[in-house]
Amino acid sequence: MEWIKHLFKESPEIQLFVCLALGFAIGRVKLWKISLGGVAGTLIVAIFVGTIGVALDSQVKNIAFALFIFTLGYMSGPSFFASLNRNSLRYAVFTVIEAVAVLAVTAVATVTMNLDQGTASGLMAGGATESAVVGTATDAIGKLNLPAKEISTLQANVGTAYSISYIVGLITIVLMTSQIFPSLMRIDIREEAEKLWAKLGGGSTDEGSAPALPELVGRAHMVTHADGSTVGRIEQSMGEDVTVERLRRGGEEVDLTPDTVLVLGDILLLVGRRESVLPGDKRIGPEVSPTTGMDLDLDTADVVLTAKEGSGKTIGELRTMIPVEQRHGVFLTGITRMDHALPIRSGTVVNNGDTIHLSGTKRDLASFVPKVGFRIDPGVKADLVFISIGIVLGMLIGKITINLGSVPLSLGTGGGCLLTGLVFGWLRARNPKYGQYHPAAAQVVKDLGLATFICAVGLSSGPQAVTLIKQYGVSLAVAGLLVTLIPACISMFVAWKVMKLPAPLALGAVCGQQCSTPAITAVQTAAGNTTPLMAYTIVYALSNVVLPLLGPVVVAMTGALV
Repeated sequence: MEWIKHLFKESPEIQLFVCLALGFAIGRVKLWKISLGGVAGTLIVAIFVGTIGVALDSQVKNIAFALFIFTLGYMSGPSFFASLNRNSLRYAVFTVIEAVAVLAVTAVATVTMNLDQGTASGLMAGGATESAVVGTATDAIGKLNLPAKEISTLQANVGTAYSISYIVGLITIVLMTSQIFPSLMRIDIREEAEKLWAKLGGGSTDEGSAPALPELVGRAHMVTHADGSTVGRIEQSMGEDVTVERLRRGGEEVDLTPDTVLVLGDILLLVGRRESVLPGDKRIGPEVSPTTGMDLDLDTADVVLTAKEGSGKTIGELRTMIPVEQRHGVFLTGITRMDHALPIRSGTVVNNGDTIHLSGTKRDLASFVPKVGFRIDPGVKADLVFISIGIVLGMLIGKITINLGSVPLSLGTGGGCLLTGLVFGWLRARNPKYGQYHPAAAQVVKDLGLATFICAVGLSSGPQAVTLIKQYGVSLAVAGLLVTLIPACISMFVAWKVMKLPAPLALGAVCGQQCSTPAITAVQTAAGNTTPLMAYTIVYALSNVVLPLLGPVVVAMTGALV
């Protein structure tokens, strides 16, 4: 043990990656259908390692948190601002319920259990299953006019209380949303999800698998029945989901226009959705093996939606808004919002900031993409100039202090970087020439930044953890359960009885107000499709911004109560 302690003190970077490795390994372990996740696993490991008296430099913690919270805001920015519309704002009631309820329950727990500011903050952060609150609360505690030793103790209590209440809160929200709420509602969640899926446009409900028969296909047909017809008539008769991409006559390729007349023996290459291409035998002629020169590579593009007229519209409405000739040969193959895949159905609503995945020829994509948004350049992972400026501005804004009477108020590093992240993410969506931050790169930075920050918190919490657990015992876990349970029950009642939302959307909204990825994963598994994500992503975008701002609020509130 002394050798390990000496090694960690001499090389703190080793203890960081040991905690990350062990923490993420523990986070993958599933008990029933629940896993803690890498961040919570890292915190638990770090608390244990911290009991031997080792810690990370505070600057490492500050840098990691700034990277995490700015990236969180950057990724949320387009979706957050897009959610501020008439259709989406009704879902804001769930974020309001969550914020008010967790503060209220924390206030009651503070008075009845005589909690200090650190323990109360950790209790709320864990019960709300929002790791970012740990950072904003810790930052706010650091600005209190208290002795350095007392501040260090309070900050350590944040991490310990968070780890206890997070485990309880995670188990509670997963079980409530995927099992208990559907039972209380007396519904079959899978049946309800299938009804909603059909209402949105139908289709297969299988999730997480690749089809043996791809939806987008190419077929070559010899012209017999279509002799004397034109390319335009063929496309019109086959429907909007089919395009003619190649025409060969006598072994030579012919330039295509809608008015090109087909003659007996021509070979046409059709590209489109499988069910729409099938009638080609009857309308054109027999299917044939593709000849030399008929092969065609389709390009793919990940496009961030920015067109104002497209935000808040359903996919079906967009199809009617965009003329057929403008979307000729372009096929929608996926939609993601904040890294969550949405169902590709006519009734699915899209917002600015969503990433749409398109397939088509390079010519068609080059013409269509600028009309709806900007293409993510896979070769550029991160514009570090743009990102660094945003973080610097966030830190400077966080230093601004406004005195409300005798109480100093400031956003701190967390609030400042979250604010600039939101604005910079929104600016990027408005002007795609600057600020490239590839979603995959952003996800890595966000996860690593949060895990490193949580590791630092856990290591500093280690020596204090045993004392805090002895002081409060099981009562802290019970309080954490109530912080999760009460707002979830209130929101479920509002969603189901007051707003009359379909069951998948109601459950998705409750998961979203908790920003709980494990919960929405469990609900999707129970539902059998992605319909719960339609409400989850909207509420998640709002709660992901509002909840971290509660860190300084709970510190100030607790200070006034004790």
